[in-house]
Amino acid sequence: MKFIDISEYGPAENLLLGEVDKPTPAAGEVLIEVHAAGVNRPDVVQRMGFYPAPPGASPILGLEAAGTVVELGEGVSQWQVGDRVCALCNGGAYAEYVSVPADQVLPVPPGFSFQQAAALPETFFTVWSNVFDRAGLQAGENFLVHGGSSGIGTTAIQLASAFGAKVFTTAGTDQKCRACEKLGAVKAINYRNTPDFVPEFMALTQQGGMDVILDMVGAGYVAKNIDLAAVDGRIVNIAFLQGSQVELNLLPVMLKRLTLTGSTLRPQSPAAKASIASSLLARVWPLLEQGKISPQIHATFPLAEAARAHGMMESSQHIGKLILDVKS
Repeated sequence: MKFIDISEYGPAENLLLGEVDKPTPAAGEVLIEVHAAGVNRPDVVQRMGFYPAPPGASPILGLEAAGTVVELGEGVSQWQVGDRVCALCNGGAYAEYVSVPADQVLPVPPGFSFQQAAALPETFFTVWSNVFDRAGLQAGENFLVHGGSSGIGTTAIQLASAFGAKVFTTAGTDQKCRACEKLGAVKAINYRNTPDFVPEFMALTQQGGMDVILDMVGAGYVAKNIDLAAVDGRIVNIAFLQGSQVELNLLPVMLKRLTLTGSTLRPQSPAAKASIASSLLARVWPLLEQGKISPQIHATFPLAEAARAHGMMESSQHIGKLILDVKS
């Protein structure tokens, strides 16, 4: 099969089209013929040599794919050959075939293209598990997501809004801010024009602050998040794009009874990922089928042009998701 190889860790130009034997599904897995794959920030970090695949996972890039089931591993009964599916992959999606645990597979929503379906798993698993499971966001609460125009951000805005939260966000341009507001954010603030956004968000919440904050920036945002958090607020970090080491005054954490937490998705157990998939199927897939929420796709690239997709990801010029069309 064709796949994207990393000639050596480093810049995007090191991503090259190669050939390798297609995988064989192990017990409990399904083999998917990939039609489209999502591009995510962890792929960039892995390409640079800083995010190795977990033991037993494919070293090939790619954490989400959509396509058709072509082979069943031993013990798999919930899927059939020919099913249209999308999946959270442990690796290997930048290829013509990928083998995935059957419990991490979900049906392609009716009417969705494979490209649309490939934009779902990584961000929806991440947002659901962190915002709703870990942070326990409830209807009526104030929710802030930093980087609202990213794949994670556009997903978080839509899901939080759909479940009744009041959504706020930061983004890097006025155009991105307007896009976030169209998706359901009450207010998006351009952090380049307003680097000290704490007073404005506090005013917008009548000084109540944010009940839940989802952050992938880190660095100086950590202290700002603590300042912005409401009493009993929950702050979840899922990345530290600007750094993870900070000096903090932790007294407000105690006085406001804050919860500081975080997670990464890829190393979690198969059982944990299966539980998230089950929740998504029951709670979120109906919203996709009804057209109440939808993946935001900025651009699609042929598989052979994965380097260009990574270049756009690193430029942060996109709004929403970037997709590799494996069949083009």
